[in-house]
Amino acid sequence: MELTDVFVSVSRRGVRKLFRSLPGVAAALVIALSAWPAHAQETAASDSQAIAAIVNDQVISSYDLDQRIKLVILSSGIPNTPENISRIRGQVLRSLVDEYLQWQEARRLNIEVSQDEVDKAFERIAQRSNMSVDQISKALEAGGVTRSTLEAQIRNDIAWNRVIQQRFGPLVTVGEGEIEEVMRRLEEESGQPRYFVSEILITFDNPAHAEEIAAGTQRLVEQIRQGAPFEAVARQFSQSASAANGGDIGWVHASQLPDKVSEVVTRMQPGMVSDPIRTLTGFYIVQLKAMQTSTGGDPMMDQYSLMRVVLPLTPDAEPQAVARRAREAEEFRTQVSSCDEAAKLITKYVSGRSTPPETIIAGRLPAQTRQAISGVPVGKATVPIRSEQGVEMLVICGHRAAQGEMPTREQIDNTLYEQQLSMMGRRHLRDLRRDAVVVYR
Repeated sequence: MELTDVFVSVSRRGVRKLFRSLPGVAAALVIALSAWPAHAQETAASDSQAIAAIVNDQVISSYDLDQRIKLVILSSGIPNTPENISRIRGQVLRSLVDEYLQWQEARRLNIEVSQDEVDKAFERIAQRSNMSVDQISKALEAGGVTRSTLEAQIRNDIAWNRVIQQRFGPLVTVGEGEIEEVMRRLEEESGQPRYFVSEILITFDNPAHAEEIAAGTQRLVEQIRQGAPFEAVARQFSQSASAANGGDIGWVHASQLPDKVSEVVTRMQPGMVSDPIRTLTGFYIVQLKAMQTSTGGDPMMDQYSLMRVVLPLTPDAEPQAVARRAREAEEFRTQVSSCDEAAKLITKYVSGRSTPPETIIAGRLPAQTRQAISGVPVGKATVPIRSEQGVEMLVICGHRAAQGEMPTREQIDNTLYEQQLSMMGRRHLRDLRRDAVVVYR
């Protein structure tokens, strides 16, 4: 399990990189799909290939659309049923149209993405998923998704982020007054409740489309409440910059949220998912993960030192072998009391192995990992899980809670910069939609 953060953060000083490395298949295989893949060119040219839409003379074939739907189903946790496929088809097609517009804009600006960049991103997907590149490819194949589809998504996401940086990065300025205002508000609200919130934002340009978008957003809420992971759905559908983080926006005060969203969040209990919340230009779905009434530090900034231990098993291991490994894992958990001991103890089991401890901030861990380590004492191991490699656990080598410190001026500067750049990106995509010729079939 790769514990290092795979996201490239935005730095206010120096070159800012908006590219976010893709989360793994286990979390959600998602990035904008608007590259013009080779198979799309071939299938679009075929008379036997149905056309789903035409975007400025470029064709989205039924094959392209079906591939994207399969990817959404595979990565979001939405049950693969004819009814669900029918429900998400329209939303997926609208997303594809947007993504083709993004790719066309990147090509107009002569923005290129090398195959080496795509390959490295693919490798990060594998690391994040605790899988090899070959296993990722097989997982896609099992879901009926071609590797070229995912590679095209990766290429397009990098290109679109470069479009936004190139066009609007030099135009974004964060004034000292803005930073001072944020710091003043944070100081005033230091004793007020804070909310750990995740969001999904679905926008619309034309109010005439609001009713249709509202129905689609409500269906997403239903799927999440029925068990689809919020993070995976956010990565697939959200049009907010937070989509790269599975919708997580971290700890915020109510005043930092849009008014209508704030009204809902303050009435929610941790674990709840809201109904769609309409704003002027879109619909929000929010999940309240936690609430904090003290003035302590941000738990997402807690620092952990983690060791991964594995009791290997083949994916097709017999039930008896799996049961034996499960017993060994429980025995290990009972006996282990430190990471030094864990590295020795795991070797008493056949092929048992461990990785060196790695230090990481809680907010950079996948939500499932944060939940797994929550409350586990230092020196002890998490509940075993079955993975591609076998039975795995994390041993908590160290934990340092964050202090209740105010964010620095540079951190506030970075946040405001990214918010403004993200807003400009959404506006630019809206303009591309307005000027485009799109025909749905």
